[in-house]
Amino acid sequence: MSVVPNILTGTQKEVDPVRQQPANQISRKGLTVWRLYGIIQSLIILAVAAGLGFLSYLFEWPVWIMIAVVIVVLFFFFFSIYLFPKIRWERWRYEVREAEIELQHGLFIVNRTLIPMVRVQHVDTAEGPILRKYGLASITISTAATNHLIPALVTEEADELRNRISTFARVAKDDV
Repeated sequence: MSVVPNILTGTQKEVDPVRQQPANQISRKGLTVWRLYGIIQSLIILAVAAGLGFLSYLFEWPVWIMIAVVIVVLFFFFFSIYLFPKIRWERWRYEVREAEIELQHGLFIVNRTLIPMVRVQHVDTAEGPILRKYGLASITISTAATNHLIPALVTEEADELRNRISTFARVAKDDV
């Protein structure tokens, strides 16, 4: 254990050097939304594959080319509709603390990001038509360097979290 000062309260607390993963997970409905996005992408890939099939027929290409295209399309369907959304949902975690926001996400490589509250410039919520249909919204946290996204939160939770981050960011900037 190590002792870390809390810049907001002026107190110190013991912190485990190996942090636990963030406590909060995004909404399970996010899995459905990502699968729907996968279906849309797959339909586009299917249209391209159908075009290749037509060209294969038109120019009398060898049959193995079309078989290879069908196999690739089937793998794409499986990965984009079932596997990738599931892994993405399981790995997406976040936690908002007084002094920082911690994000964890990734598919093959898990990224963990700490955003100090003093760096937060503004916080937005957004919901497109698909997210709105499922009662979800995403939060974008803007810093001078980049934007960070927390996707697929229940709309009420996203609004409350946006307000909480905004309040913590104001307090952190007032203390600096």
